[in-house]
Amino acid sequence: QVQLVESGGGLVQAGGSLRLSCVVSGGTFSRYAMGWFRQAPGKEREFVATLAWNGGGTYYADSVKGRFTISRDNARNTVYLQMNSLKPEDTAVYYCARSKDTWGRTSQHDYDTWGQGTQVTVSS
Repeated sequence: QVQLVESGGGLVQAGGSLRLSCVVSGGTFSRYAMGWFRQAPGKEREFVATLAWNGGGTYYADSVKGRFTISRDNARNTVYLQMNSLKPEDTAVYYCARSKDTWGRTSQHDYDTWGQGTQVTVSS
């Protein structure tokens, strides 16, 4: 059974940085694209970033482009989300997800396995 476990969330001041990690166990990590999504209070879950099985094909939501960087280490079965210049509107629960395919997608319906989420709170 595939499991995804996120870590690295926390409380940070606006302008600060956090690095989220997501470790995947129980499956073949390197064959699949991975993605990060987030859900703010009272809002629907939204796409943040994705990358292909080989670390290429990165794609970002407009709201985080230039500030966030997604990457992966297939030897460690881990995907990362480096978040810089954080803003209060980045406050949300962040989820990593494994795609059904080798190339990343922006729709949640293209992902079949999800982590439990990690809270990121950015204070003003």
